[in-house]
Amino acid sequence: MQAKVDKYLMDGCMQCKLGATPACKINNWRAELQLLRDLILQCGLTEDFKWKHPCYTYQNKNIVLMHVFKEYCALLFPKGVLINDKYSILIQQTENSQTARQIRFANLDEIVNYKDKIKEYIHEAIEIEKVGAKIELKSTSDFNFPQELQSIFEELPDFEKAFYALTPGRQRGYLLHFSQPKQSATRTSRIEKCLDKIYEGKGLND
Repeated sequence: MQAKVDKYLMDGCMQCKLGATPACKINNWRAELQLLRDLILQCGLTEDFKWKHPCYTYQNKNIVLMHVFKEYCALLFPKGVLINDKYSILIQQTENSQTARQIRFANLDEIVNYKDKIKEYIHEAIEIEKVGAKIELKSTSDFNFPQELQSIFEELPDFEKAFYALTPGRQRGYLLHFSQPKQSATRTSRIEKCLDKIYEGKGLND
């Protein structure tokens, strides 16, 4: 077991000022996380700590992570889209998540009731890595490209260069965000509000 995970379960991720205080959300989910940790380790995975979260690997390949949110805790499978979701329990966290999928839990009883299913999904995720299964990602060109963005590119060539200097994932995130509104004015407003972040090379959620 990783000492960093022990500390995480005691103090939280320490990414905000609430870390190591009674207000840290880890306090609300400690029992659930400990049970999830036990179940994962029973599947023979190696415990690690990545991106400020407990991460479990098979031959250095990421299989599943534990996450905590205000309303739920979750297991995140980086290649969850390849898992046969026969129990319909996997959730796509955001529209940008092409590969990862979550299983969410609202209380300890749900984890207890899902124990066998959790292990089943973990073992399938391990098998996916064993066979080297790959995910074919949508390219940036497959996403809707709003005319409003093209118009701003024509007005601000440096902004166009900054946009295409972003990683493909960040580009796709912005394209989804910009394309969602039905009104052209709203699409333009969203783009304008993101100008500074794009110039700085940041993604939508950075």
